[in-house]
Amino acid sequence: MAVPHGPAGVGEARHRMRKELRAGGVPDSVIDDAVLILSELLSNAYRHGRPLSRDKGERGADDPGLVRAAWRMDGRGRLTVEVTDGGGPTRPFPATPSVTARGGRGLNIINALSQDWGVRDATGEVTVWAALSVRAGFATRVDPGPATTLGFPGLTEFGDLTGLSDLSDLSDLT
Repeated sequence: MAVPHGPAGVGEARHRMRKELRAGGVPDSVIDDAVLILSELLSNAYRHGRPLSRDKGERGADDPGLVRAAWRMDGRGRLTVEVTDGGGPTRPFPATPSVTARGGRGLNIINALSQDWGVRDATGEVTVWAALSVRAGFATRVDPGPATTLGFPGLTEFGDLTGLSDLSDLSDLT
């Protein structure tokens, strides 16, 4: 789908993706991850890429240009999400932002949520893609069970710290 080069089209693209994947029977946990990946890819395209070239003339002052968003599922249960823009001054790569940085985590998020991701170059455009498994076993939410056991029978939540009022001597915990 064609999306305006700017924040205006993100909501529409996310809504459309969620609707189409849900209609295709994709598990909600996978849909959530795919929608987040799409959002990050679109955001990166707006911040770092140019809009795609138009064959016919220049854009008007109120026309931000376009990028392409696409998603497809193959026969092996792999969902690929991609965004194509007109390229930018640098090649997409994961950053190492400081703890207080306001951005720079997008490709790290994509790397954590996807099985694989990459960059494909063509004349006048750059496509960043990410692939994830649609099989329910890959993208699942973990239910840790009752909070009092933390999943370990006989262990109560922070039970090993019960009664400690002075944490200066922790030698018996090592």
